[in-house]
Amino acid sequence: MHSSICFALLLASSLVAAVPRPFIRDAPVGRRRGCGTHITAARVASSERRFQAQRLPPESENATATLDVYFNVVFSNETIEGGYVPDQQIHDQIKVLNDDYNSTGISWRLANITRIKSEDWFLRVAPESTEEKGLKKSFRQGDAGTLNVYTVGLAEGDGQGLLGYATFPMDFESEPTSDGVVLLHSTLPGSSSDKYNLGRTLVHEVGHWAGLYHTFQGGCTGAGDEVDDTPPEESPAYGCPQNRDTCPGGGPDPVHNFMDYTDDACMTGFTKGQAKRIKAQLRTYRHVDV
Repeated sequence: MHSSICFALLLASSLVAAVPRPFIRDAPVGRRRGCGTHITAARVASSERRFQAQRLPPESENATATLDVYFNVVFSNETIEGGYVPDQQIHDQIKVLNDDYNSTGISWRLANITRIKSEDWFLRVAPESTEEKGLKKSFRQGDAGTLNVYTVGLAEGDGQGLLGYATFPMDFESEPTSDGVVLLHSTLPGSSSDKYNLGRTLVHEVGHWAGLYHTFQGGCTGAGDEVDDTPPEESPAYGCPQNRDTCPGGGPDPVHNFMDYTDDACMTGFTKGQAKRIKAQLRTYRHVDV
């Protein structure tokens, strides 16, 4: 079973118990960004042991790489609401990716746009669902270093309410056809998702695809997100809070980091440590020379 990290929506007052699937259902009002389940501490520990054992040395401190992106647009009808996003929004999303990943040395090249008419897939694709497996098996392209993005409606069944989810690089070898990012079509730049329409949902999900955990992984104890220069954070931040410090002594919470849960407009960057980890994960698991 492959690991997925997701963006979902929930009521501010909701408390979500850990469940074996990486998502939660949408709440009808008062929505905010959040994830129902994160990768477990045991899985993180196991994955990090494997990573340290297999980690490849860096090419150079200033190494760069350009990765191909295949956009698979699933739609139910030829309307914006039906998922038929304009090409311009996809080009705008690639620009956001390139702007936001500039500090990491990774850039992105749009290789192709495939439009797929399927009401079933548009409505019902969800993590590990039959619909997701059918979609990815039919349309995924490229190798381990190729990013496949699937825009869908996430409107019914187990996917209802999600903003997106992604697979980790460490899972590619065992489940290559599952690899990629599934994205709510209305989170592209200029779309209709309130507070989440600047393209930062894909930036966040691609962070997971490139090997990053949430900034609040592990809370205030242990190795957290396995990156030394992201301050520890007890819990996800929402909106754009000021002067938030949930782990005394660790420094202000990284609320402007792309791997937190704040609004798109609040997210501004990755740290140098995250950039270093992205390169190491891409070299080790996605065979990217960077």
